[in-house]
Amino acid sequence: MTDRPILFSGPMIRALLDGRKTQTRRVLKPQPQDGWHSPQISKALRLVSWISGEGYVQDCRVAAHIGDRFWVREHWRAWTFLDHTKPSLMKPTEFVKYEADGQQSHPVHPRFVPGRHRQGMHMPRWASRLTLTVTDLRVERLQDISEADAEAEGVGSVESHMPGTKSVTCVQSFQKLWDGLNANRGFGWQVNPWVAAYTFTVHPQNSDAEAG
Repeated sequence: MTDRPILFSGPMIRALLDGRKTQTRRVLKPQPQDGWHSPQISKALRLVSWISGEGYVQDCRVAAHIGDRFWVREHWRAWTFLDHTKPSLMKPTEFVKYEADGQQSHPVHPRFVPGRHRQGMHMPRWASRLTLTVTDLRVERLQDISEADAEAEGVGSVESHMPGTKSVTCVQSFQKLWDGLNANRGFGWQVNPWVAAYTFTVHPQNSDAEAG
């Protein structure tokens, strides 16, 4: 079993906490060249291999396989007096405020003033409150996503009640979410990149606590 960090935005953190998100898609790198096909997944090596028409093989690595875990990183804050302290120097007993929770006071110190905003990429493992256990892994093109899978990504459909307007499907909602995160990186919806589609169960606790 391998544990890996994974980053989510505020709306996706809320979807995880609400039980609405049980899938995530991540771009595979490097992307296979045109004409390469038949992706094969090696669990032992955590590799995806494509085969060309000439029999050549191209590999890329996936972050996790079935049975592996992700520990979730998200936007956060610590105490104000720690604003100039690196996360690596903080004690695991320090209080953490999670941005996705909105305005909530400290349970013991109601007058707690949160410090500066910190990016999720700088969250240490001890501060993570969500652990995801991978139960399924598929390798597919982004646009192969189904309506049910798009809903499992934590987005919803929007029914229109206005004459002359169309309803928004879960796939369309997911497309907008995906482009907001990946289009500027060159992996927008229209590019239709190959992705690793992870299905997981959500455990609302730190990965070290979950392991124990």
